[in-house]
Amino acid sequence: MESRINFVECLETDAVSSILNFLDDPSDIIRASSVSRSWQHFVIANSICKNLWLKKVPSFYCVDHVVEEKRGHNICMYVKPMNLINWEILKMEHNIYSSLLQALEKPLIARKGCVSYVVGASSTDTTVAQNIVNVLSPTDRYDWGHSYWSSKGQSDPNMPESILLKLNADICVVREIGIRPFEVSWEPGSPVYSAKSVRFHMGHPRSITQLGFGNWLQPFQFNADDYIWTYTSPEFTMTQESCIQVFEFPKPAVCMGGYLLIELVGRANRQETDGLFYIRLGYIRVLGEPMPPVFLLKMDTSGNLVLKHSPNTLESFLRNPFVDKVQTVHQPEDDTMNSPRLQSFLPRFLDNFDEDENE
Repeated sequence: MESRINFVECLETDAVSSILNFLDDPSDIIRASSVSRSWQHFVIANSICKNLWLKKVPSFYCVDHVVEEKRGHNICMYVKPMNLINWEILKMEHNIYSSLLQALEKPLIARKGCVSYVVGASSTDTTVAQNIVNVLSPTDRYDWGHSYWSSKGQSDPNMPESILLKLNADICVVREIGIRPFEVSWEPGSPVYSAKSVRFHMGHPRSITQLGFGNWLQPFQFNADDYIWTYTSPEFTMTQESCIQVFEFPKPAVCMGGYLLIELVGRANRQETDGLFYIRLGYIRVLGEPMPPVFLLKMDTSGNLVLKHSPNTLESFLRNPFVDKVQTVHQPEDDTMNSPRLQSFLPRFLDNFDEDENE
């Protein structure tokens, strides 16, 4: 019989940890932990799943600690280890971070619209037809006229603008963002008032006093310094075309806190009537999915973010008779989308449930 060596038992802990931390796929870690009891013990004891999650989602460092509800008690686990952790807490930590990883990596059947409402814009022109809330409607032309957002005019073509959106969950996996600049058909040459480039920031308010402001009917002028941006995208070039321009991130971006800032850099066109530069947009869409409902992000009175893990919430969620009626984003005529399904934002541990349902 061929002899085999269990390198987990033969090598130093640091060496084995270094090897396993090269794994980049959560399913590989799960398979490794099922090889034997010694492998499982090592994966859990050395927080391999947690290390992979923090590598993939460095913005998670904004979370101070994770709380799990278990048998009516709250058990606290700090993101940055502060003291010795017992075995039971390590196992809970392993389950939490493996579930987060599975939710992040699970293939999607349909991407969903993630925007709840517009918080505000850095500037808005004066007429009702140019209100910032108009960018959430895929249609910018109606029988009674046009519907779009316009910035105020500026003499400096490099003056930026920004739009702040509240997403529909405090933890969202954002896959792509689409923006359609507005074409002013009544002006000579039908100019498109696009920005020259765009960049995206995701994060959360600095304190609990900023939570809850704004709604879809009453956007206000915000201060970006009141927010902490834990993710910043690359800068994308925009073209002067009145079509959905899709900006897809190199890898899915996790928004910790539920706020998305769209930074519009530079102005492409000058209005002939007043000689000022404007940015005008017809539509903005944000596609992705919220984290499973077992995860809730809260802010305490000290301004610390706390991730709450409630396993019992999933059971209640599945029993909800309206769970299959999740709304997807309305698509323009040149886009297609499959019908939504619950499995698109549940972690892999429900695969068996999926198979039973399909039968």
